[in-house]
Amino acid sequence: MGIMKKQGGMITMPFILANEIGEKLAVVGFTTNMISYLTSQLHLPITKAANTVTNFGGTAAMTPLLGAFIADSFAGRFWTVTGMTLLTITTIVPNLRPPPYRNGEARKEADSGQLAILYVSLLLTAIGSGGIRPCVISFGADQFDENDPNQKKLTWKFFNWYYFFMGVSILLSNTVIVYVQDNVGWGWGLGIPSMAMAFSIITFVIGYPLYRNLNPAGSPFTRLVQVVVAAYRKRKVARVSDDSLLYENAEIDAGISLGGKLVHTQSMRFLDKGSVVTQEDDPKAPNPWKLSTVHRVEELKTLIRMTPIWAAGILVITAAAQQNTFAIQQAKSMNRHLTKNFQIPAASMSVFTQASMLVTIVFYDRIFVPVARRFTGLERGISYLTRMGIGFAASLLSTIVAGFIEHRRKNAASANGLINRPHDMIPISVFWLMPQYCLNGVAEAFSSIGHLEFFYDQAPESMRSTSMALYWLSISAGSYMSTLLVTLVHKYSAGMNGSNWLPDDNLNRGKLQYFYWLVAFLQFLNLIYYVFCTKIYTYKPIRAGVIEEIRLQEDVIELKNHV
Repeated sequence: MGIMKKQGGMITMPFILANEIGEKLAVVGFTTNMISYLTSQLHLPITKAANTVTNFGGTAAMTPLLGAFIADSFAGRFWTVTGMTLLTITTIVPNLRPPPYRNGEARKEADSGQLAILYVSLLLTAIGSGGIRPCVISFGADQFDENDPNQKKLTWKFFNWYYFFMGVSILLSNTVIVYVQDNVGWGWGLGIPSMAMAFSIITFVIGYPLYRNLNPAGSPFTRLVQVVVAAYRKRKVARVSDDSLLYENAEIDAGISLGGKLVHTQSMRFLDKGSVVTQEDDPKAPNPWKLSTVHRVEELKTLIRMTPIWAAGILVITAAAQQNTFAIQQAKSMNRHLTKNFQIPAASMSVFTQASMLVTIVFYDRIFVPVARRFTGLERGISYLTRMGIGFAASLLSTIVAGFIEHRRKNAASANGLINRPHDMIPISVFWLMPQYCLNGVAEAFSSIGHLEFFYDQAPESMRSTSMALYWLSISAGSYMSTLLVTLVHKYSAGMNGSNWLPDDNLNRGKLQYFYWLVAFLQFLNLIYYVFCTKIYTYKPIRAGVIEEIRLQEDVIELKNHV
């Protein structure tokens, strides 16, 4: 992984962040109000629409594994534009969606052909997102030289900046674009995100000559498989008596250890057999399928150690997924009027999540970190594992609160005789939903950014795009788990006293609060599991890398010349 020496650092940040704004405006504007589009325009049942949204989120978050492998964000933008353009066309051509609903008529659900076009457009957008998501975060952090102490401090601030500007983009999507979708039309509402993606492409290209690029050093997946194969082939070889006898080769590892070489650890020692040198091996020109360096073995160990922490984030995403599905359906049934003639679009309620997240990020960076630093002595105030834990606790509290608010909404519907009238407004203010949205924003500011810091810092440097893909994979797993939970609860709660917790057509007759509390219970168990994982977690052991060693040698030579 050689470095192409360019400006990097703060000079390239405006281009990267402007590019991020355009990309997020496009993708979030495309998906924020999707639940409303599916229920109001395609007339899908609530649970089917909710599962379509979470399945799209899960697929879009899974494709970064492919994007990390290809590491080509420009190609990702092409597929994203293609998918959004196709969906925009469906809003303009009447035959590509069912006829509009008229009072007294039965709602006609989208037919198989119309749904096929919808799913193809969502799939194309998901594939495009996969080319962008894992690359842009690690690429932005790579603009700062880790071997420069001053720039290394800025690396961790970058994640706050990245998430802040992403939040601003989502805020605009949840207000301006959602308003256009609800009041101007879905053609413009989906056309604007397509134009935002074009803007992101332009900013990306303009800044390209200034970027600090790391050249690929081969597929990290191949290296991981080689370690496993080498260890398996030598499974019967005796362990070495001295760990210093394990195979190391600085020349072979030079391209994947610029920032630091991983040192041997005592865990998972069965993998060390891949680094045992036998008479059949040629240390000068080794076969990587038979002999691996310690650094490469430790790359695999590091990823394995990260897996339990990674898994803990899945349920947080499962809980957050309800903000874009059932919470929007709750908001649609409540009083959203600010004035007599203006009411807040239901999908725009997530503006409180984004506003809360932005305020929390600023508070964390400007107030919390300096104060915490005095007590902990850590440059970042608290560790990213602690930051994630705070986020998990806030997410748990948000889900508990959501259950109580739904209980209050149901009582208001019952008191006003609206249980069997799902399309009538319940006389209860939509601002009762604010606490759960705001707590979710606080949770995201702590857990999501903590996740990014954790993956970037602990992943081997040659696998940072892959580690960002693992972050998105946790989002994918959380989205699919949400779909599974909704499906199972919808199916099996139907036979419980004749009351389905998650009915298809009337949320007022359901028991959504029970579903929230079920998710909260699972989150509580997950929090206990996470605390246990952090107690036994071993941080990545690393020593000076190639660049730092060269600089130290240069400093010694300069000092001798000066003397």
